[in-house]
Amino acid sequence: MDRTTSTTIVIIVILLALLGMFLGWRGRQRRQAGLPTPDAVPAELGTGLLALEAFYVATTVADRELDRIAVAGLGYRSRARVTVAERGVVLSLSAVPEIFIPAEAILGADRATFTIDRVVETGGLVRITWLLGDTGVDSYLRTGDSSESAALIAAVTSIAAVESDAANSDSTNSHPATPARPETPQQNTTTEGNTK
Repeated sequence: MDRTTSTTIVIIVILLALLGMFLGWRGRQRRQAGLPTPDAVPAELGTGLLALEAFYVATTVADRELDRIAVAGLGYRSRARVTVAERGVVLSLSAVPEIFIPAEAILGADRATFTIDRVVETGGLVRITWLLGDTGVDSYLRTGDSSESAALIAAVTSIAAVESDAANSDSTNSHPATPARPETPQQNTTTEGNTK
């Protein structure tokens, strides 16, 4: 087999892999088409509690760390400005409209170690558990350091609809105590490739 043939085969394999990733992503978006768009940011957020820069990692179906939400502006990793105020949390991401999580939709906040495409040191991610319509979801953020993570968890917990002691819990991938979750859509949880 000469070099030209070998190179051609490698290129074809790479193109087929990229095509498979693209089709998998489009299929995921079709399956999740029924999920609502997050609420618009209200004109009045109430008293601001915290604002910081972070890295938005992903949003997944609650308790299913590998089942990424690919719609509603939540599908791609991005630098983020996170604002916590009395009425909710605002995620300002690159290239998508601001995402608003109302206080009444927040079920809790805690630390996590892994999610789709990202594994960090123990407790290195902040996880916000909330309701997107009737679907429980987990949004993962990476802050600059542990003290910022603790402050973010405390601020989110203080406005959450459900009491939680997550800010003082051990760094694990188990959720703080929350009420029974609504039904989540049955989806293929096969891990898709890195999207960014």
